[in-house]
Amino acid sequence: MSPLAAPLKFVAGLALPPRCPGCAAVTGADHRFCATCWGALRFLAPPWCATCQMPFEHAGISDQCADCRAQPPRHAGVFAAVAYGDIARTVALRLKYGGRIAFAETVGRQMARLMPPGADVILPVPLHRWRLWSRGFNQAALIAASVARASGVATDPLVLRRTRATPMLRGLGVTARARAVTGAFAVSPRARVAGKAIVLVDDIYTSGATTDACTDTLLAAGARSVAILCWARVLDSAASD
Repeated sequence: MSPLAAPLKFVAGLALPPRCPGCAAVTGADHRFCATCWGALRFLAPPWCATCQMPFEHAGISDQCADCRAQPPRHAGVFAAVAYGDIARTVALRLKYGGRIAFAETVGRQMARLMPPGADVILPVPLHRWRLWSRGFNQAALIAASVARASGVATDPLVLRRTRATPMLRGLGVTARARAVTGAFAVSPRARVAGKAIVLVDDIYTSGATTDACTDTLLAAGARSVAILCWARVLDSAASD
């Protein structure tokens, strides 16, 4: 390290101190929440459905939820770091639309604790090229890179492609969401996913329409399994992403 590196880092810390991703209060280190915002986050953990990880209200339950019993999903689980709420939403929006790309590292570190074992590769939910050009980055790809660094599992943002532009899903019903993304994804011709256990990364899990479409595409290409890993999960069906 250069002799000037430590003094410059100290000065930079005074001028630009670490701030809470939720409320921008000064914190002790980067990627840390203040006590208030940390306390407002609902971290998800068992007891939950053994198939889709939807939290149960009562401890001691280890069976499937009613939805999974009625229609088992094709994915291998939905692992979310936190429940969707005011702070989780703020962080996601600041990353996605506010350009706070460092927040991808913040949420990725929290998501890595739920990394499914035995994964072969981490894939981000892709953006269509038009949206990627306008936004300048894919937040899911940035998060996937953070999870990869924390877990040691490789990520590849080029395996899965969004072949057509899809409308914003906010405000659409479950059926309309599914219809909007059906057939919108494809595996790159040069990619090899056959026999692989895949972890699909996104920021917010709402109805599952987008990740279901991605899962169908990957399984059709021969993937052994597809598990979903995200920052926040909407538990209230009336909420929107």
